[in-house]
Amino acid sequence: MPRLSSKTSFSVILTVLLVVLSAISIMSCAQEEEVSEKIGVVVTILPQAEFVENVGGERVNITVMVPPGANIHIYEPSPSQMTALAKAEMYAKVGSGIEFELVWTDKLIAANKDMLVVDCSQGIELQVMIGEYEHEGEHEEEEPEHGGMDPHVWMSPLNAQIMVRNICDGLIQVDPDSKTYYEQNRDAYLQKLAELDQDIRDGLSGVTNRKFMVYHPAFGYFAREYKLTMLPIEEEGKEPTAAGLAHLIEQAKEHEIKVIFAEPQFNPQSAEVIAEAIGGRVVFIDPLARDYIANLRMLLDELVQAME
Repeated sequence: MPRLSSKTSFSVILTVLLVVLSAISIMSCAQEEEVSEKIGVVVTILPQAEFVENVGGERVNITVMVPPGANIHIYEPSPSQMTALAKAEMYAKVGSGIEFELVWTDKLIAANKDMLVVDCSQGIELQVMIGEYEHEGEHEEEEPEHGGMDPHVWMSPLNAQIMVRNICDGLIQVDPDSKTYYEQNRDAYLQKLAELDQDIRDGLSGVTNRKFMVYHPAFGYFAREYKLTMLPIEEEGKEPTAAGLAHLIEQAKEHEIKVIFAEPQFNPQSAEVIAEAIGGRVVFIDPLARDYIANLRMLLDELVQAME
């Protein structure tokens, strides 16, 4: 058998390399095309990402503006987030007046005037941001000294259902060919939220001491929905004074509170001081956790233990 010349061998190797590189290029283009076919959806907070993911499934590519651990009141989007937003077909804002959106929404819309903006809070009745929700017989509210609206609408599973419906309507608007797919996913997730709501009602039905203390008053809609009383440590974004701490310690003892709920985005020092004074403990619950249903089930379990 004749031996190939070095020149011929080089030509064969070069041909093989070109074929391999061409194949890789084709695969890469196919992958890029597959990614580009997805609907780019931007959301403000992580719980919305779960909502969009459950409705949009494999049809969506999600970008979250406020990442894990970030403070929603002061966060500024990164260049990479702004780049994703500029390419997105839809922005699902919370729409309830959270500080990030108050500062950034107009700028985000200006960066991509062609994207659909969905107000997830449309159809939700906002309530005043107050320290306590008293329930004696029929629902009654204690009138607050300050009149800002509570932006934490997603903390009620019933509100979450409304948000999910609004997200589904938005996805159908930008991708009408997948209407049936989105509606089936929506209905399956709404069923999970309905089960969550019922489990919370059942879990709290036997609880008699319905007061709980939190650092930041992010649980107002949850408290109102399930007839609980929320006692916040922070007031209007400010740490309590020494006199305020003493009053909170007295309140906790009076109501036999043994658990102080704190959020990982805030300094827990005040909560720890109160917990130590009452011989209790601090439990961290993140209202901005992505795994929404599991997070509220964890809150339920902690509340039931704390209120026994």
